[in-house]
Parts: sequence; C-alpha cells; structure tokens
Amino acid sequence: MNLRRTRAVTKKEFLHILRDPRSLAMALAVPLVMLLLFGYGLTLDVDHIPTLVYDSDKTPESRELIARFQGSRFFQILDYVNEYRTIEKRIDQDQCLLAVVVPQGYARELLAGRAPQVQLIFDGSDSNTASIAKGYADTLLQVYAMDVRTRALDRKGGARLNPPVDARLRVLYNNELKSRDFIVPGMIAVILAIITALITSLTIAREWETGTMEQLLSTPLRPAEIVLGKMLAFFALGFLDMVLSIAIGLLVFQVPLRGNPLILVGSTCLFLLGSLCWGIFISAAARTQVMAYQMGMLSSFLPAMMLSGFIYSIENMPVVVQAITYVVPARYFVTILKGVFLKGVGLEILWGEAAFLFVFAALVFFAATRKLRQKVA
Repeated sequence: MNLRRTRAVTKKEFLHILRDPRSLAMALAVPLVMLLLFGYGLTLDVDHIPTLVYDSDKTPESRELIARFQGSRFFQILDYVNEYRTIEKRIDQDQCLLAVVVPQGYARELLAGRAPQVQLIFDGSDSNTASIAKGYADTLLQVYAMDVRTRALDRKGGARLNPPVDARLRVLYNNELKSRDFIVPGMIAVILAIITALITSLTIAREWETGTMEQLLSTPLRPAEIVLGKMLAFFALGFLDMVLSIAIGLLVFQVPLRGNPLILVGSTCLFLLGSLCWGIFISAAARTQVMAYQMGMLSSFLPAMMLSGFIYSIENMPVVVQAITYVVPARYFVTILKGVFLKGVGLEILWGEAAFLFVFAALVFFAATRKLRQKVA
C-alpha cells in the first residue's frame, strides 16, 4: 500500500465533499435535527396518566384514596363520573387511559381488615403503557390500604401492623428514571450508523453513475488504497458528527458522562470505521444511488433502530431475532454508550463489545477491498 496514493485519494474526497454542499449539509444538519427531535419528542416515561374517578362509597377513606391518586405525579384526575357508561364513552374517545371505581362498602371492608375491592378499568389498546399504569395503581392501592389498617390498629391500641417484606427501592445509574438519559446515547449510535453508511454509499454510487469511478479504477491505485483513502475523508466528517452529537447530549439534554471520554471516543471511532467500510462495500455492489440508498437504509437504519436494544429490549424478542442481533454492530455500540455514559464502566467490562467492533471493521474493510478488486477484474 502506497501512502502517497492513499493521501491523494483522501485529498480528492475532501475536495469532492466541499464541492457538494448538499451532501455536506445533510451530513452535518441531519444528525442535529434527528437528535433534537428524538431527544425532545420521544419519551418512554409514563406519567400524568389521564384518569377518571367513580366513587360509589363516598366515605372519608375513599376520598383519601382518591386524594392519593390526585397527589401522585403518575396520575392526572380529569373528571369525576357517576356511571359506567360515561367511562366507556371517554375511553372510546381516547380521552382517558384509566378509570378508578371505588365500590360501596370499600371503607367498611378496609377497616375490618379484609381485602377491599377497587376496580381499575384500563384502555388496553396500548398494552405497554397500560401494564405500567397498572403497576403504579396497584402499588398505590396497597400502600394506602396498609396505612389505613395501621392507623386503625393504633387507635385501638393493638400491635403495629408490619408488612411481611420491607422492600426498599434503590435505582442505580439513573435515579430519576429519565428516559432521555437512555434515549440520547442510543440515538447517537443510530445517527452515526445512518449518516456514515448512507453518505458513503450515495456519494460513491454517484461516481458509478457519472463514470468517474471507472476512471479511478483504471489508475495504478490499488483497491485497498481507494477504500482507505475514501474512508479517511468521510471519517473526518463522521468524527465531526460524533463531536456535535455528544456535545448536544451533554450540554442540551444534560446527559451524564460518568465514564472515561477516551473510551467513548475510541469505541466511536471503531464504530465509524466499520460503518464507513460497510457503506463503501454497498457502493461497490450497487451501481445506482437508488439501489445504494435502499441497501443502506435496510442494512443501517432498521437494524440500528430495531435490533440494537436502543428502544426494544432484546431479551423480549423471539429467539430467532435475538440470534440475528448478535451480528448487528449497533447492538454492541449501544451497550458501550450506555456503559460509558450512565454506568461509568471501562474496558474491563466492555472489552468484548469493543473487540467485536474492531473485528467487524476489519472484516468489512477486507470485503470492500475484495469487492472493488472484482470490479477491476
């Protein structure tokens, strides 16, 4: 490999990037827009659940129970109703997610030490949100029932009622359970996967269409020098996108960075190298920009968004899909981002993920070089 020829290819690609303002603007603006939109618009937090209340008991205990719902940040009392028909109508109109029905005799059963019944009616069209809301409501009902029984025993001078298990919650790494701290690092992986693969594949595919790639392949340049030269030019652009994305995550969204920044930068560089080589491999296989765009979207955006564990838990996927995720580089990069940003762990924990990114980059570089050599032949 001749470093002089490689440097010449890199210089040529830099000039090509600067002379193509549309691609340059897309490479710089799209990551910022995506990160801001997803950071502000996408949230996995379930709070302020729109709730209706149907109190048939109308006792101090039932009113105190309703006050517990009203004082919780997880529930928002919209209205008080007097019949089931109104509840069904409001749920059908998507005006509420939950209805709390307190039956007659609730206070009597509660003070007698028996298990009182409270009906919770959910809109199950969004099963995930409904299950989370059910967990919140069940916990609130159990805590309130325990408080009322304890106070009743105290008034009678009896023994204090203690729960069988004293459960104390401790949340590590994300004490306030902010979904933004989880989403923003994952979005960095998705953005870099999309931009690097698409920009590289589209730009080189344009050379196939205009005929300049054939002229380049007719020179003494070796395929490895072409791949490395082009990759270095776009690597600088991807590195700039990485700096902008991390800066927005830290300064705008206040995502904590608890780990070593050098590990973050190093792992990101490995991911960039693999994604850029993959884009060059796509460009060598697809002669048109339309085909390159379709192949790039199918092989970069969809796996990074759906199969990386960014939004959907891999453990809950079917076994076959879980097996597929093991060959998705974004899965390992998302794990590294979470570990460095939120947990503050280092290579003693993340060495396996970093090793996969290194091996993937090397294999794809070899595949792209081999593909270009076949085109030359």
